[in-house]
Amino acid sequence: MSSSRIHAITFGRAAPPGFRKVFGNGNPVGFMVLKKDRAEIHLSQSRDHAAMTVNVFHMFVSDIDAFHAICETAGVRIIKALKDKDYGQRAFVLADPDANRIDVGERRPA
Repeated sequence: MSSSRIHAITFGRAAPPGFRKVFGNGNPVGFMVLKKDRAEIHLSQSRDHAAMTVNVFHMFVSDIDAFHAICETAGVRIIKALKDKDYGQRAFVLADPDANRIDVGERRPA
């Protein structure tokens, strides 16, 4: 995985490394699509949004240790530390700039 920094996007937030904005709608932008290879993330902006205390987004990466290091370097708030799970994943939970919890994992062989 590249050690590139997390990229800024129109909402003034951050996109996962390697993702690029391929579509945006509205002025100001209220909906956008981020894409990397065959993966897409569709985002909608909500003025009355309130963060939840449960994970709202789950994603898998191919090199969890490298992604975790990129997040730490970028100052991303880590909610749950990186660790091996008993269900065959290595994972951690981060918070985006709006305090949404995002579960990031890598499947590990049994």
